[in-house]
Amino acid sequence: MASMAKNPVEFVREVRAEAGKVTWPTRRETTITTSMVFIFVVIAAVFFLVADKVIAFVVQTLLGIS
Repeated sequence: MASMAKNPVEFVREVRAEAGKVTWPTRRETTITTSMVFIFVVIAAVFFLVADKVIAFVVQTLLGIS
């Protein structure tokens, strides 16, 4: 951090050099990963919806609430 205060231009140069070393995902990898995230979010949402409905039904049945 001290080197950034001394020479911000050199710091930016080093950041760009390090960013160039990063292995960035391809468009295909990004698309597949994003699709998987959406699919698992939908699966989790359906699971919690069903779990909530089952728990609500059990509680209503036990308490006699209509």
